[in-house]
Parts: sequence; C-alpha cells; structure tokens
Amino acid sequence: MEPAGADELPVADRVFFGGPVITVDQGDRVVEAVAISGGRIVAVGAREEVLALAGPDTVRSDLAGRALIPGFHDAHSHLVLAGEVRRFMADLTSPPVGSRRSIGDLVEALRQRAATTAEDEWIVGMGYDDTLLAEKRHPNRRDLDRVSRDRPVVAIHVSAHLFAVNSKALELAGIHRETPQPPGGLIRRDADGEPNGVLEEIAAFGPVFSQMPPRPPEERLAAIREMAAVYAAAGVTTAQNGSTSLQQLRDLYALSAAGELPLRVVALPDVATAAALVEGQFRLDPAVADRFEIGAVKIVADGSIQGYTGYLSQPYHTPPADAVAGDGESAATRGYPLMPREQLQALIANLHDSGFQLAIHGNGDAAIDDVLTGLEAAFAATPRVDPRPILIHAQMARDDQLDAMARLGVVPSFFVLHTYYWGDRHRDVFLGPQRAERISPTGSALERGLAFTIHTDAPIVPMEPLRLVWSATQRRTASGRVLGEEQRIPLRAALRAATFAAAYQHFQEDRLGSIEPGKLADLVVLSADPLADPARVHELRVEETIVGGQTVYARYQP
Repeated sequence: MEPAGADELPVADRVFFGGPVITVDQGDRVVEAVAISGGRIVAVGAREEVLALAGPDTVRSDLAGRALIPGFHDAHSHLVLAGEVRRFMADLTSPPVGSRRSIGDLVEALRQRAATTAEDEWIVGMGYDDTLLAEKRHPNRRDLDRVSRDRPVVAIHVSAHLFAVNSKALELAGIHRETPQPPGGLIRRDADGEPNGVLEEIAAFGPVFSQMPPRPPEERLAAIREMAAVYAAAGVTTAQNGSTSLQQLRDLYALSAAGELPLRVVALPDVATAAALVEGQFRLDPAVADRFEIGAVKIVADGSIQGYTGYLSQPYHTPPADAVAGDGESAATRGYPLMPREQLQALIANLHDSGFQLAIHGNGDAAIDDVLTGLEAAFAATPRVDPRPILIHAQMARDDQLDAMARLGVVPSFFVLHTYYWGDRHRDVFLGPQRAERISPTGSALERGLAFTIHTDAPIVPMEPLRLVWSATQRRTASGRVLGEEQRIPLRAALRAATFAAAYQHFQEDRLGSIEPGKLADLVVLSADPLADPARVHELRVEETIVGGQTVYARYQP
C-alpha cells in the first residue's frame, strides 16, 4: 500500500474496492482499492491493506466491477457560453447532435424561440452547420428576415466563428454597403455589394455582441449552475471557461465562493480581462473560493477549419459553395489570421512580460507558425522558468511544429473530436485526404514525448469526455471510417490526456489529475473497466462524480 506520507494514517471517510482503480500515476498502475479522508486520497493499493483504514463510520463502497478513475479535467471548453446556449438559444444543430437538416428547419427553430422570448430580446440560436444543410450554404439575412423583420435575429455557426444575422441585426450593428471590411474578419456581400448577413470573425464578434443587451444577473448565474451540473454528470471535476470576460469572471467567482458550483473552475481571461487584472479591477481570494483559479490568458490567432477561417499555409481543398467573388482573403483561399503576425508577436511578448501563462488558439498551420514564432521571440527576450504555454486546438500542426513545441515547452491541446464530428468533411471538403489524416496529431505528439491534452470545446460539441477519449483511440468519423490510423493513441494515453495532462496544463498536477496519496479526492466511477474494450469506451456511463471527497453526481446509491 502507498500511504499519504504521514506517520499515522487517519481513519478513512470512505474506501473504494471491488473494481479496477486506474490511477493514471507515473507508472500507470491499476490497483485494488483507495481510501479517502478529509477530501484527500490517503492510501492507494491492495484491498486488504486499504480496508484496514476503515473505521465504524467509514463508508465502504464496493465497486462491484465498476471502475474508479481520476475526475475528468476539462482542458478547454466554454462553461459560461455552454450554459447560455442551453438556456437562452435555439438549438440549430444537425445530426449527429441535433435534427436540423435545412434552412427551413433553422427558421422554424428560431421562430419557436422567438415565441418564448420577450419582444425586446434578441432571437438567437447556435449550432448550424452549412455543410450539413440541404442547401449547402449559410442562412442569409433574407432567410432570417422570415423569422422577424422587427427584432434582431442571430444564428451562430457551429464553430462559433461566423454569425448569420437578419436585416434588423445588421442595422443595429451599423453594418451596411459602405462599411469597410474589418481587419481579421469579413462581411460577406451579395453580388450587388450589400451585406448578405454572414459575418466572419471580428466582423461578427464586436459589432453584434456589443449591441446585445446584458442579461439580468439571476439569469446568468442560473445558466452557469445548470451547465455545471451537466458537466458534473459527465464526470468533469474541473471545468474550464475559455475567453472569460470580466463579468463572467465575477459571476464564476461569486458562484464558487458561495459553494453553488459542484466542480472546480479554471477561468482563462480574454485579453481585455487580463488588462483589467493588471489594473486591479478584480482580486481573487483563494481562501474564499478555493475551487476557483485564474488560468492562462486566451489569445485567438485564427478561426475555424470548418468555417473556412482557419489560417492555412496551403489553400482549402474545396471552396465554399456560397463564396462570393471579391471576398478577398476569405474562405475561398487559405483563411486568414485574426491579426498580423507583428501584432500577435507584440501581444504575446507583452502578456509574457507581465507574467501571464498564455493559451493561444491556433487551428491552421500558418497560424501555428505565427504563434510559435511569437513564443520563441518572447521567451528569448524575457526568459522565465516553465512558462508552459498552451496551444489550443493545434488542429493542423505539422511534425516540425510539434518539434518546436517540444523545444519551447508548449502543451498542445487537441480538439480530437473533430475526427468524429467533422472528419468526413475534413477529408472530402475542407482539407482533402492527406491533410485530413493528420488533424489533431496525437500519435505524433505521443511519439515525441510531448505533454498534450484533449478537449471537447463545449458547446461546439457536447461535453462528453468518454466520447472524447474514444475518439482519440479510434479516430472514427461519423460514417464509421478511420481517419488517420497512425494518429490513434492507446486508451491509457487518452485517459492521461483528459486527466493528469490537463491538470499539468493548468499547473495543478501536484494536487489533481491522478489517484495518488495526498492529492485531492476528485474521482469518477464508471460503469465498467474502460481498459477492457477501448473500442466501446464511449458506451460506458458515469455512475458517480466526486469532488473533494463529496459526491456531486450519482446514478446509483453510493
């Protein structure tokens, strides 16, 4: 038995036995039993030795063949946005997530949403995928005017990097024929030069979001609480909120401090929020909210491959069907960066000099080149011990770029569920067979000994850690075809990427991410042993989720 290190171990609050305990420790051990006390793991090892720590009040949990693993550590998602989508937006997703198959279906879903909202509220939906609609195009302003001509209507693309809006929303955003193309974005136009309602990247985010009225605090907080419960039911014990605004930071902190969230939260501030932190506009008191931490600053270098805004070194395989001549550096070519390389380098250097950890979104390989160039220059100018930058998505990372990540200590976090949800279209539409085989190159990263993580990017796809792990091991598309055989990784490596490596990414590996004495008791009970049949791991159920020794979700009586 491996004890916590004290001379005399405490009586256990709870012991687990009767099923495999997959520790994800340095030796990847599978042991027979675990004891927890005071919210921490106190012993790991043989059944009889661990049970010796049980007292009269100890809860003895016979797993009865179920498996115990470390809690899933969310390497990248958007907890707040996921809650807003669930509570406030129409579901515009197509199979295999939702049921929308045509622009008519989107219009009807938005009409139904409009019928349940106040007259002064924007009508918003999220999740449409133009490549899965019968029309094979984005909805335009004329389509969305069928929902309403008097109220603003917004349909957010599944990538969250493009919006389709109606005429009223264009009017409120101040976008018209004379509006110039913004740097790092695109206003798509009709053949006659009028905006057609499809807005890419910067053209969408600032003009549209700035006009949306803020929601009352009680509604915002309720949405976060509800989504946190969804995460907990999926086995997530630490959630991430990427691109956290100052208001979101305050909301998450307040909920955590009040004990109203069932899990731990790492908030990644956006660039504006980082500036506010430097100015002292927010102070974190760990004693008040010990389950809440501020993580790396999130920078966005490019867009989305499935939105044709990811910045590639070579052109997209097939141009979008609704590309319009005159769009310039748009979807029809290689995508584009959200800011020039020099600006990105200056931003990276400034935040690095200020002592922040960095988490940089980079999908296309050209964007990854820009990111790595900026990191190398910043580290050379201002050396720091273990800055541990994160490259979010790293979808099109080449081998030479993975080598550079290893040299610079970059942690790539792969959105490997692309292989399932978009793999067929990456191969046939966006990238072509050769490049599609290498998306989210976990196999190549593993060969190089890179510390890497995997994530769901919820709400882009559902928060399903077990499907995420399955996708990393199987790389099967929605049609059942394998995409990138050589990039498959063993189940143990996939579990590590979703637990210990994710804790490492957040500088939390000393207390989270594995089942070891002294660490916090963040655990998940699965319905069966995931190592027994990796090809079916996505069919397993989360039976119980435990945070700090306390059950926060259970399908059965613990």
